[in-house]
Amino acid sequence: MMGDSDRPDVEHGSGNVFADIGMPDAEEHLTKAQLVMRIRMIVKSRKLTQQAAGAIIGLKQPDVSKLLRGEFRGYSIERILGFLRALDQDIEIVVKPKGRAKRSARLTVKVA
Repeated sequence: MMGDSDRPDVEHGSGNVFADIGMPDAEEHLTKAQLVMRIRMIVKSRKLTQQAAGAIIGLKQPDVSKLLRGEFRGYSIERILGFLRALDQDIEIVVKPKGRAKRSARLTVKVA
């Protein structure tokens, strides 16, 4: 049994792994990752092949494969939103004042 002094240090994350590892543009990268995760879920739930998904969103199969594996640096958030629209997803953008918290304003993705 490990005593308290034998326990490894635990560091709690911020909720954004990209920020936690010091990536530049971490918030944008997290947003893209969340949007691509939604695309992945849609492709899976519709049982689409990567080729069929590509025909819908306007990409070749190898590019769909890269996108779904997380290689999305070359795509803007706007373009990824276009992929979601092509997959018949409604997108709502809400702009509101940030709360009183001392954190900076942020971009958040909520998936219904």
